[in-house]
Amino acid sequence: MPITPDQIPAQSQDRTPALESEMVPRPMYDDLNYKGSGKLQDKVALITGADSGIGRSVAVYFAKEGAHVVVVYLNEHDDARETQQAVEHYQRRCMLIAGDIRNEQFCHEAVQKTLDQFGKLDILVNNAAVQYLEPSLQDIDAARLGDIFATNIFSMFYFTKAATPYMQPGSAIINTTSINAYKGNSSLLSYSTTKGAILAFTRSIAEPMLEKGIRVNGVAPGPIWTPFIPDAFPGEAVENFGKQVPMQRPGQPKEVAPSFVFLASEDASYMAGQVLHPNGGVVIGA
Repeated sequence: MPITPDQIPAQSQDRTPALESEMVPRPMYDDLNYKGSGKLQDKVALITGADSGIGRSVAVYFAKEGAHVVVVYLNEHDDARETQQAVEHYQRRCMLIAGDIRNEQFCHEAVQKTLDQFGKLDILVNNAAVQYLEPSLQDIDAARLGDIFATNIFSMFYFTKAATPYMQPGSAIINTTSINAYKGNSSLLSYSTTKGAILAFTRSIAEPMLEKGIRVNGVAPGPIWTPFIPDAFPGEAVENFGKQVPMQRPGQPKEVAPSFVFLASEDASYMAGQVLHPNGGVVIGA
């Protein structure tokens, strides 16, 4: 059963990135009723931010569909190992790579380690991000902008640049944007702006990548119960999270991951430059 807003108590964490292991209740990243059918059999997927949240769920669903997974994360080692155990539960290999995706050299090294370990790279999921609560424009300085753009969008340039020379026709790139790229969010101004940039990046690079046989698409989640929430918001703002959408509840990572499976698989062979919207019923018109 989905978690309802009244099941989410006030909570916050004093570290960034926040830890999934400390959230109450824990996000739901796997659905035992979901049975894989080999859609990604023996593919190799590199997923940034796969230690927790949506990224963890995508890693697990890819494994259920037969893929091996590379988890790129910053320093949430315990959370990352939990993801690794979940992937290996489905008899797939999982490699952990810790480091700072704001550093272009690290991004290239992560791709090279993937190639060294698995011999190929079929799916790139640019998912890692940070967000900050910003009551006013005056709270945003150059350092904040530099950090959030380097994490949320520059890293996508770095990983795509590093990975695509090695990706074969039939490969896929999936970028995580957000409902805020379409609707805006005045309290998450810098984050929403980067998500708009990701949308433009996805649409802009999709056509030239088709020349290489690589499909580029995106996913724009709505309010999903992940470590993003107790990380960015004060405790009282987290309580009853998710009421603002028509379904009047937060989404769970496991409700987003199937969108990534679809876009990574041959089911989406006629899609490029598109965005899927698992957002609780909000109609997006652009």
